[in-house]
Amino acid sequence: MKPAARLYAIFNHIEKYGDTSLVELAKIFSVSEMTIRRNVESLQTDGAVQIRLGVVSRGAKTSYEPPFSIRVERNAKEKQEIAKSIAQEVLDGESIIIDGGSTGVALAMALVNRKITVCTPSLRVANVLSSSPETQLIIPGGMLRKPEETFIGASAAQTLANYRFDSYFMTVSGVDLVDGCTEWNLEDAAIKQVAMRVSGRTTVMADSTKFARTAFAHICDLKSILKIVTDGNLSSEIAKSYAAKQIKIQRV
Repeated sequence: MKPAARLYAIFNHIEKYGDTSLVELAKIFSVSEMTIRRNVESLQTDGAVQIRLGVVSRGAKTSYEPPFSIRVERNAKEKQEIAKSIAQEVLDGESIIIDGGSTGVALAMALVNRKITVCTPSLRVANVLSSSPETQLIIPGGMLRKPEETFIGASAAQTLANYRFDSYFMTVSGVDLVDGCTEWNLEDAAIKQVAMRVSGRTTVMADSTKFARTAFAHICDLKSILKIVTDGNLSSEIAKSYAAKQIKIQRV
């Protein structure tokens, strides 16, 4: 396992199972205690976890953002299925906003050579669609947030505010019945809020692992969106709990 992937796996283990000793983590991931300590200390620096007396527990910070290189590989098949389903709903001639994130990139790939107008704050999405001759591409500019390669800040928000779009396809870090849609980064969340205001409808793209998760920055309540498109791994119990609150879930 690559170091970056192991960091994310350790973070997920602590999120799921709670307090775990360094010794136990070393056994779980088949590495030395010295290696696991270095990994955990890196996570602790980011505020994702904390170490006390050789035991690793959840950090106080909810803004830990796993690297894009890890996220793009995680549940890649499910994200592609979500993207294909949404792409079938986009009509020629429509104007849309596509978020960054791994699912946003998957949607861009599914829309190559479509006769549509796409605005995106993501360089990765823009790179996918830049060679699509039928696609009109709008990039709002602003400050580039590295290494996510997304545009943020007042300039990006002001440019977005000058347009009106048919649909916004939003990626999120967490979806929760109480906390709504949340994002790791506050500035990304602010751009998403502007994108919602200038779009006729907002569809959330979230694989099943994003449910019952709350990240650092609030984007919106679930009543503000049209629907959530997710994969077939979402449990029927969770889907029913959303339906009871009149939140539309589309499993693909």
